[in-house]
Amino acid sequence: MSTLSYIESNRERFLEELFALLRIPSISADSAYAQDVRACAERLAQFLKDAGAENVVLEETAGYPIVYGDKIIDPALPTVLVYGHYDVQPSVPNELWNTPPFEPTIIDGKIYARGACDDKGQMFMHVKAFETMMQTQSLACNIKFMIEGEEEVGSSNLGIYCKSNKEKLKADVILISDTGMIANDVPSIDVGLRGLSYVEVEVTGPRIDLHSGVYGGAVANPINVLCDMISSMHDENRHITIPGFYDKVLETSAADREALARIPFNENEYRAHLDIDAVMGEKGFSTIERTGIRPTLDVNGIWGGYIGEGAKTVLPSKAYAKISMRLVPNQVSDEITELFQKHFESIAPAGVRVKVTPHHGGEPALTPTDSVAFRAAAAAMKDTFGKEPIPTRGGGSIPIVALFEKELETKTVLMGFGLDSDAIHSPNEHYGVFNYFKGIETIPQFFKHFAALNNA
Repeated sequence: MSTLSYIESNRERFLEELFALLRIPSISADSAYAQDVRACAERLAQFLKDAGAENVVLEETAGYPIVYGDKIIDPALPTVLVYGHYDVQPSVPNELWNTPPFEPTIIDGKIYARGACDDKGQMFMHVKAFETMMQTQSLACNIKFMIEGEEEVGSSNLGIYCKSNKEKLKADVILISDTGMIANDVPSIDVGLRGLSYVEVEVTGPRIDLHSGVYGGAVANPINVLCDMISSMHDENRHITIPGFYDKVLETSAADREALARIPFNENEYRAHLDIDAVMGEKGFSTIERTGIRPTLDVNGIWGGYIGEGAKTVLPSKAYAKISMRLVPNQVSDEITELFQKHFESIAPAGVRVKVTPHHGGEPALTPTDSVAFRAAAAAMKDTFGKEPIPTRGGGSIPIVALFEKELETKTVLMGFGLDSDAIHSPNEHYGVFNYFKGIETIPQFFKHFAALNNA
């Protein structure tokens, strides 16, 4: 039986098994869901066993377990290490979902559920592709799976695990589907990812909340001050004003910028999809460039004072914000965090005290387009999409790509099948049924081409 025939004959089961994972609220950021996160790991481990994997085990860490499994058909053949994650973002605000976030629902060919695209749907494609290759006796490479449960909270235990298991995880390439492509008829492969520095800031004024009539105008208001401080971090050209922030930025070549300019992009459609009147960003760069090759600083949340129903006229004691900075090649997350902290402390006016708490970070990464692995991925996509994929730069961060290169000394191929419109991390996250099955169809082709190119 061919791989396509096997996929088609098991289509409904492949969907229902994905739904079984999507129904588990494996929210790693909220300890109230700790049992669900572990239950998801256990369910995934069973799916791996059922698909034909050996040595399947929950590798315990200081946090949530890593699901490991492998199938070594011939030590002389190349080995592919598949990475993914089974944890998901919180679903709140739940009232903005059109369907229950943990009850997968297909509407207009899209699977709506938290984790549908990021990353259960994309990760599970590899499990089903592996099953397909096993059942059709077409597995061309050795395969190892390493699926973690802490990606959405920084993967703090993954580096420790990798460092302690270098021989076990040894592979010729790491294959990840946690990214997207341009469109269903325009395949692409991410060759770059931005890094991340994530901090929380606290501004404290008076020791307690004060009456805004009695004290307003005489005492520094921490919310007002925080807003002023944040606003000062961009100039009129949306250039970040932290001293030294751009010192190590690797400037993109003219040739690479020309290649990015060839990516199909319609600003009117982009604005209409987001329901905005205009785009905004660093002067001198296109929207594609702003979201892929330039660093950013954004407020992810801000709060303080009274936010309940009705009015309470207080001058708050404290104000808070969570801030993320996306980084580009040659920037180092710890260095950027330190630069931010020094700058934030230096611009605080008299009358308030500030505190910066680093959360997590990750390094940017670039992957070579002339490698055997990239060529295999490009050939696989050409087989199934009928056209060459376009190399692109991803705007998000997958810190483990740089971690893998450091600890496992192995390059990564980012062969994702999601779309920018899939609303990951947002209400109504979804993943196309087409994309799910196109991934299952394409992954075996990657194994075939990777084996052939390694033997050429």
